[in-house]
Amino acid sequence: MNFLYTLRILGILLMFFSTAQLLPASVAYYFQEYALIKVFFNTLLATFICGFLLYILSATRKEDLRTKDGFIITVLFWTVLSIFGSFPLIFADEIDISYIDALFESISGLTTTGATVLTGLDELPRSILFYRQLLQWLGGMGIIVLAVAVLPLLGIGGMQLYKAETPGPLKDSKLTPRITETAKALWYVYLTMTIVCASAYKFFGMTTYDAICHAFSTVSIGGFSTHDESFGFFTQASIRWTAVIFMVISGINFGLHYIAWSKRRLLHYFYDSEVKAYLVILLSVFVLTFITLSIYLEDPGASLIQESAFQVVSIATTTGFLTANYSNWPLFVPILLLFTAFIGACAGSTGGGIKVIRTLVLAKQSASEITKLIHPNAVISIKLGKKAVSPRVAESVWGFFSIYVIVFIFLFLFLLAQGNDFITSFSAVGATLNNLGPGLGEVSNNYQSLSDYSKLGLCMAMLLGRLEIFTLLVLFTPAFWKK
Repeated sequence: MNFLYTLRILGILLMFFSTAQLLPASVAYYFQEYALIKVFFNTLLATFICGFLLYILSATRKEDLRTKDGFIITVLFWTVLSIFGSFPLIFADEIDISYIDALFESISGLTTTGATVLTGLDELPRSILFYRQLLQWLGGMGIIVLAVAVLPLLGIGGMQLYKAETPGPLKDSKLTPRITETAKALWYVYLTMTIVCASAYKFFGMTTYDAICHAFSTVSIGGFSTHDESFGFFTQASIRWTAVIFMVISGINFGLHYIAWSKRRLLHYFYDSEVKAYLVILLSVFVLTFITLSIYLEDPGASLIQESAFQVVSIATTTGFLTANYSNWPLFVPILLLFTAFIGACAGSTGGGIKVIRTLVLAKQSASEITKLIHPNAVISIKLGKKAVSPRVAESVWGFFSIYVIVFIFLFLFLLAQGNDFITSFSAVGATLNNLGPGLGEVSNNYQSLSDYSKLGLCMAMLLGRLEIFTLLVLFTPAFWKK
């Protein structure tokens, strides 16, 4: 393990992250929030200096990274950046929140969870709101590079499943021969989607400020908003349907988006097993939601199709935008949506959850076990599309699912021990572990009412969910630190 070289890379990341403070500082200047300009510049200096000091510790060392180094860098990327990301929220006099709350908000932003402890968003400084959205956008970019370029090289995550199924360069777990070129290609796709999304929002009636902010949180599947009513603030049907389209697109593997970008073809989406399952899940849950609301609501309203489609896509993709308080709907619907968020979006996307492709493998493996009970001598292989999934991959998926359940139960019991009720505890853990954001009960709107210990537990849940659980837990095993 090359710990000094790992710190060097962390230093580079911190110096890069520090420059992002220039954007909210510019917004503060534009809206004449001059006191906050100093806050953002102080954060920039503190982050850059710390990054530079880490960098010069091993500036002359140039060595290949090993698997263990990759795990450490991946974990440090989100934990350390979350700490530095909380600085503007702590030092801004316009926001009166504790350090725990600021850290919670920062982690929620960078992990694109969208759970918030802030209230009165419409009265907060524009630059602070912009900064929250920017955290999600930067975190979303990091997630894509992590999921598509880094985790497969570490032998974890959902992307190795694409080796057997996806055509072209994805067979090698890399879109292009070098990881730097991979990151650059993904950046172009991500940035282009954001620009197109913001332009569409602006065209259909959002202000330029709101269009940019909500494009950040839509493409990153983050769910932060600049308004207390979330997306309910925007009543135009065209804006809401635009959000639905971009949430669906952002929930698809960005490796497939890259192929569409570079090869100028779209049919490959319809040959992908995960995309087909993803769209079927969204459509099925939408139909169930629409029928249930039509039956049980006294006055469904003419916009029920739009309302149902928006909330299903938002929750299922783990975005977390709200056009209504879905926790007030007939209980079947919010529970259905919450369990759909457990499945989440596609691997290699900015979405959270277990991921659709893992769910597919789990379902096919379970079906094969039932078949073996009927035909004990049958030899059955799990297939995604026309390609067989290796037993090792199927075992790793079951291992992930087992650890996921154990972690969920542990965190759920931890929140119950803090005096939270059953619905609040269950939904809060589900919403943060799956990087969804809004839950049920006391956390249907925000997480302000929870105790500090509960918030710290949910911070761990957000990091575990975003880092695919294994990536973080492996650092706590003695075997990892042995030479």
